[in-house]
Formats: sequence, C-alpha cells, structure tokens
Amino acid sequence: MAIVINPINPVAFSVFGLPIRWYALAYIMGFVIGYYLFKYLIRRDTSRINLTNKQLDDLLTYVVLGVILGGRLGYVLFYNLPFFIVHPLEIFAVWHGGMSFHGGLIGVILAAFLFTKKQHFPDTSLTRNSFRILDILSVVAPIGLFLGRIANFINMEVMGRATNSPFGIIFNGVPEYDYPRHPSPLYEATLEGIVLFIIMWLLYTKTKLRNQPGAISGLLGMFYAIFRIFCEQFRQPDAQIGFLTSWGLTLGQTLSGIMFITGAIIFICATHTKK
Repeated sequence: MAIVINPINPVAFSVFGLPIRWYALAYIMGFVIGYYLFKYLIRRDTSRINLTNKQLDDLLTYVVLGVILGGRLGYVLFYNLPFFIVHPLEIFAVWHGGMSFHGGLIGVILAAFLFTKKQHFPDTSLTRNSFRILDILSVVAPIGLFLGRIANFINMEVMGRATNSPFGIIFNGVPEYDYPRHPSPLYEATLEGIVLFIIMWLLYTKTKLRNQPGAISGLLGMFYAIFRIFCEQFRQPDAQIGFLTSWGLTLGQTLSGIMFITGAIIFICATHTKK
C-alpha cells in the first residue's frame, strides 16, 4: 500500500508579493547553521587554524559563492548543457531547481584555496591550510545536504523510480506522480545528511585524523560517494540523460565513482605524508 500525500506548496510565504521558496530557505538555513557550527569547531581547537571574525565572514562569502556558482554551473555542464545553450537565461533561474552537488563541491574546494591564498597564516603551506578549512567544512556540509534534499522532496524533483514498496509515495492530484515512486530525496536526506553528519562529526571530534589535513575531506568524498551510489539505485535518472549503460549506470553514480577515487587519493596522501 503506497503512501498518498498532498503536494506541499514550494512557496513558503511571500514578502510584499515576492515569493520565498522552501528551496531558497533551505540554502539560507544551511549557510547560517553551517556558519555557526564551523565557528564552534574552529574555536574548539585553535591549534589547527585560527580565524578572526572578519576572516570567518569572508570565508562564508567565498563558500556561498562556491556552492551557488559551482552547483549551478555543475548542473548546467553535467546534466543539461544542450538545453541551456538554447535557453541561456535559464542558467540564472536557480529557483526552478537544478543544482549539482559535485559541481558545488568543486566550487567550495576552489573557494577554500582562493580564500586561503589571500590570508597570512603562520604555516605558509597553501595546501595544508586549505585542507584544514575543508576538513571542518566536511563536518558542516551534510547539514546543507539534508536541507537541500528536503527541499527537493517539497519541489517533487529528483524523485525515485516506480515501486511496489510500502514506502512508495503518490502525490495526490499530480499526474506525473499518480503511481508509487521511491521518495529518493528522503533516502538521500537520511544517508547523505543525517548519517553522514554523524560519521563526520565523530571522525573529526573523536579521532586524531583531524590533525592530518585532508584526511577528513577525503573521507567525506568517499562516504558521500558510497551513499550517493546506493541511493541512485532508487532515484529516477534525469529524463534528458537517462541511463548511461544498458545495466543501469547513472551519471550521478559515475560522478560519485570519480569522487570516491579522488577522496581515497586525498586520504592516502594526507595520512602518509609527513609534515
């Protein structure tokens, strides 16, 4: 027996006639919560890297730009380039959805390195300082992933494949979803959000890996890739792409496979390189 629910209005509320969408609120909440958690963690252990309040504010700006620009450009380039070539103005219509985690990740990595390059830390290594920042961001990132996937569910996007499972969801009155589908955004919110946050929090606060710049970042890449590859088994691939192979490989799994390998290389280098 499938679960039948009424669609949730993607517009949370309006301010002077301007619609404020849950999708936008998810990003705002993710940045705000992430900022204060990052600040808490960096103040908890200033021996690794210490940032002033102004530097923290500047870093937030870099990260926001990295997430939004990287996530959007990643979606444009990886998932729907032919459409955006024909409709270039749609690139800026982020309220329609369409953000790539893998693109956002690349954007954040570049943002961290650009930010670090402009600072004057006692340790002059650009790579070590950048990964010290990225390691803490790796603990924070699952919060944004969780909120983003909840927003995906509200928007009824990146939904799952047809299923006879009792977890199947039918959106009442929506022809496209008038048969049971896996609520894959909720699966991803659970694994890539809640479970991944617990893992990264424990790794950072309870192990000595935090003393090896890049180790936590590499593990984030590996764990996220595993969870994403698993969840893609239930997620309907984008209509404009479909499956990449006859046996069901998706673009998300391919990008996550590359991410796993990259994360493993970063982890190995971090744990086998002397300061």
